[in-house]
Parts: sequence; C-alpha cells; structure tokens
Amino acid sequence: MQESIFMKLEEIISLFDMPLSELAAKADKVRRGKTDNKLDICTLCNARSGLCSEDCKFCAQSVHYDTGTPVYSMMSINEIMENAFKARENGSKRFGIVTSGQGLNMEEVGFIATVVKEIKNKLDIEVCASLGCLDYDQLVLLKKSGLSRYHHNIETSREYFPKIVSTHTFDERIVTIRNAVKAGLSTCSGGIIGMGESRRDRADMALTLKELNVDSVPINILMPLAGTPLTEITPITMSEVLKTVAVFRILMPDKTIKIAAGRESFLKDFQGMAFMSGANGMLIGGYLTQRGRSVEEDKNMIDEIHHIWNL
Repeated sequence: MQESIFMKLEEIISLFDMPLSELAAKADKVRRGKTDNKLDICTLCNARSGLCSEDCKFCAQSVHYDTGTPVYSMMSINEIMENAFKARENGSKRFGIVTSGQGLNMEEVGFIATVVKEIKNKLDIEVCASLGCLDYDQLVLLKKSGLSRYHHNIETSREYFPKIVSTHTFDERIVTIRNAVKAGLSTCSGGIIGMGESRRDRADMALTLKELNVDSVPINILMPLAGTPLTEITPITMSEVLKTVAVFRILMPDKTIKIAAGRESFLKDFQGMAFMSGANGMLIGGYLTQRGRSVEEDKNMIDEIHHIWNL
C-alpha cells in the first residue's frame, strides 16, 4: 500500500517538470471535460478578528505575533448581514463567514447558526463557514441551520505542517473535515503555497485533498506579513504558482480549484492565466486582513474569462 502511494506521489511530482505551456493546456483540457464553464465566486466576511491562540506562522491574526492586525469580537447579526448583502450585490454565489481562533464553543456556534438562517431567509446565496476545529455535533447544528459548506484548510503537507504550526496537529484538521462530511456538509479545503515547502509537499497536499474528496480547493499564495515568522521567505515564482494550479486540477478533475489570496501580488497582469491552467473559482472582495483589488476589476475579468471559456 505504501509503495503504491509513493509511486503515485512521484508521478504527481513529475508533472511539475513539464513545460508550463504544456502543463497548463493539459489542465485546461481536464477542466473543460470535467466541469462546466462557470466560475465559482466567493466572498469572505471576517466576523471575528485577531487574538488567535494558534501559532500558524503565516497568520496575521495570531496572538503570538505583533502584526498590527485589527482586533474585534464577534460581529453582530446586522453587521454580518450587511456583508452578505454586499457579497450578493457583487455577484458572489457563496458567502463565507470566518472567525479567528482555534474553534468556537457551542453558544458561539449557535449564534452563527442563527446568522446562517437569517441570511438564507433573505438572500439567494450559498452560505459557508470557516470557524476552526469543530466537532460533529456543532457541524450538525450548522447543517440544520442551512449552512451548505464548511471550510477548513490543511495548509500544506503532513510532513511540512509541523514547520508551520505547533499548537495543533495535522490530524486535528483532518478530523474536522471528516466531521463536516459526516454531518452532510460540502467541504472546502486547500492550503498556502510559497511557505518554503517543496514540490513534493505540494504534491502530497494535493494527494491528501484528493483522498479526502473535498469539493472545493482554495490555493492561497503566501503574502509575507510584517511581524510573522515568514517575512524572509523567498517568494514563489509565477510559473510555480500556475504549475501548482494545473497539477491540482489534473489530480482533482471535477473539483472547484479556487485561486485565492495572493493572486494579485504574484500573478499581477497574468491572473487570467490561472483560469487557462485549471482554476475555476476565485475569491473577490478581499482576504480577511488583506485587501484585494477592486470588485469592479474582478467582475470585468470574470466576464472576460466566461467569454473566453465559451468561445
């Protein structure tokens, strides 16, 4: 069993050696054959910010690092609703409620469940949540409230994970994803590239996500933030970002491969290339503690992508 997994991993790693143009074309062919020609658009709401007890080295919200990130307690229902209405107006199909911290207690989950019901009663939008490590009962409550998808990144490979996080384990993240599936929720899980990991780590992360059979895979690109331990990391190259998107598509043919935080900084004027390399989803409206580009610019790009895909 171990040998077959190893050989499969080696095969995935070898894809990175292909010329970018060939790899992108291969991935785009897979996307066209296995998904519809529609972008999955999501907007996040940072409903509680800062003071996180975890020590994830990439995160501006960790209490372990002095980053100057805004700190505030849970938003009110009205504040979250306002964000949801704005997301729908901007064309998002999904609205993600995100809270800082290792997880929520049952009372806090109950509050989020109430918010989800309110949104579903008033808006035609799918509601997702990223609330840290939750147990099965908490996720069942969210499912009953109308939540459609739970987001919980694995961040990187099992082997590289301890170099990025020490306050919880890789397996704790896996358990949460499996709890979400057991509760009947769709799952969204991906990670961050450019944290000093190897191609093997990226391939191994992709293989883990495939084995978990997650529905949506966000690929974030590290934006080194002042005050965090990863500020001196050598930036990942544009070609390596695009190759990673392509490899993830080839390995997970029918899933949503979502280009997320960092796309503006690393792909610059070539952001559209991600959608010719296998991506079929994106975040608009910013990334929790970091601003993205204007919604209007993204909407124009979305229109162009749909036009090109349907030629």
